[in-house]
Parts: sequence; C-alpha cells; structure tokens
Amino acid sequence: VSLHKPEIKLESLKEDIKDFLKTSGWEKKLQNAVYSELNVFPSPCHPAAPPEHMKEPLAYMRKAQGSWEKRILKSLNSMCTELSIPLAQKRPVSEQKELLNKWNEMGTDEPDLSLFRPVYAPKDFLEVLMNLRNPNYENGEQPSFRNHLGLIQVPLKVKDIPELKEDFSELGLNIGQLGIDDSAQVPPEFFENEHVRVGQKVLAEQDSAAAQQYVRQGCPTALRADLWALILNISNQPEDILYYEQLKSNVIQHDLLVDSLIYKDVKLTASNDDYYFVFEDYLYQVLLCFSRDTSVLEHFTYSSATPPKSYIRGK
Repeated sequence: VSLHKPEIKLESLKEDIKDFLKTSGWEKKLQNAVYSELNVFPSPCHPAAPPEHMKEPLAYMRKAQGSWEKRILKSLNSMCTELSIPLAQKRPVSEQKELLNKWNEMGTDEPDLSLFRPVYAPKDFLEVLMNLRNPNYENGEQPSFRNHLGLIQVPLKVKDIPELKEDFSELGLNIGQLGIDDSAQVPPEFFENEHVRVGQKVLAEQDSAAAQQYVRQGCPTALRADLWALILNISNQPEDILYYEQLKSNVIQHDLLVDSLIYKDVKLTASNDDYYFVFEDYLYQVLLCFSRDTSVLEHFTYSSATPPKSYIRGK
C-alpha cells in the first residue's frame, strides 16, 4: 500500500488515502455506515428547539403519549400486585439450567399463563387515538361527510396521490414486481430469473443503498437474508455473536414480567398460525433477548416514548 511507503508526499496524501480506501474495500463500508445512520436519525430541527420538541414537535401528541405510558405502567404494576410477582427478579439456579437446556425448543413448554392478562385492549388504544384533538385547529366547515371519513380526526400533513405515486413508482402496472404475476408485462419466469441475477450483482457490490432500491421490486427468498443484512448494515462478526450471548445470558439469569407477556402473545398468535408456527422458537429467542438489549435505549434520544424501568429484586 502506497501509504506505507516512506517517500509519500504530503501534497498527495489526500488522494492516496482515497485510493487506499477504494483498494482496501473500506470506502464501501464507510458509505454503507453513513447511509445507515442517515436512515436512522430524524431530520434536523431548528437549532433553538428544545429537546422534547426534537422528539415530537406537537405538544398535544407528547401529552397524549405521556398519559398512555402512565396507563400502561399502572396496568403492569396492578398485575404485579394482584399476582404477587415483581417486575424483575433473578431466576433460581435450577430454573436457569432448565431454561438453558430448552433454549432451542421453548415452544414445547406449556406454562399456565391464564392469570396474565393483556396490558391493554386494542379498543382502548383505538379510543385514545380517536380522542386526539389539536387545540390549535379549528374546522370552520359545516358538518359534512368529510367529518365521517375516518375515526381518527387529527390534522396531520400527509402525502397526496401524486406524491404517493412517485414514492411507490415500483408498484406501477408497467413495472415487474416479484410474486405478482399479473402486474408484469414480461413472462414472470423471465422477470424472476433476471431479478435474481441483478440481486446477486447487488450483493457482490455490497452497496446498502442499491440493495434497498433493489428490494422495492421484490426480494427473492434465496437472497433475503443477505440482502436485509446489507440493507441494515449488519454483520455476523465475533463481537456480534458475543453480544448476543451476553443478552442470552441476561435472559437465563433474570426473570422479567414481560417474559410471560411475550410468551403468551406468541402462543396466542404464532403457535396457532399455519405460516408462523415453525418460527415460534425463534420468536421467543429474539424477543426475550431484545427486551434486555440496552442499546435500544439510544433510540429514545429522538423518540417521544419513555422507556419503562424496573429494579431487579435482590440486586
């Protein structure tokens, strides 16, 4: 590499670094990392805006969010009181060993979760959304059919039909879409083969932006895992495996109230579904580890939600 040569000149250092990044493959990695960050973080606000405004600019939305969170926490605490169980506690050693042994087949377990009720009913959440009102908005129009077009009457700026057509142009009838045979003007077999070939080329280039654009016309099953890993800019490095094992260890060691709620939710949905029952064990593993992932807390710096907290009993 030219950067390691002693005769390197300061005047050409910038170009030499660019060449080094290209030849070493780091240019593409940096591009993917920047692209991933741009998709995660929200658009910049006014520099004088307070932190809460950056999370959610509408005050009445923040108020409604806070009220709903208090309602959820009250429901959780009431359930803990009724069932005489803590929000979080350390598992007994025997229970830790049992959970570790059946980690890959948790779907075979049939605990009695009849006493665990849902934290909220869907109709309760719908009622909250229906009651949202902007205090600064006054509709001077006479009552008409427009007032009954939807249950949620919140004046938010949304995209019109031409803008939606532009954003979802890949769904046009003149453009091929994998899995929708009647929308393509070419034989579906030809489109599928060509689409898979292009997908393999996208993977070879390792370009996150190109991968995201590519899947807008459908994602071939054989390439799905690699494409989404590229889009999300994630890798299966040793440090990633170690991080997952740490999350798994936290699940094994500590019992949270949300574990039972997750277990019941999956049992009532995935295990009774002909398409998703085969993924039941994976759902337990992912959701239980996700509930221990403290990196998720970083999202609350630009989200209007507030993370609920609890303390592990005996620690």
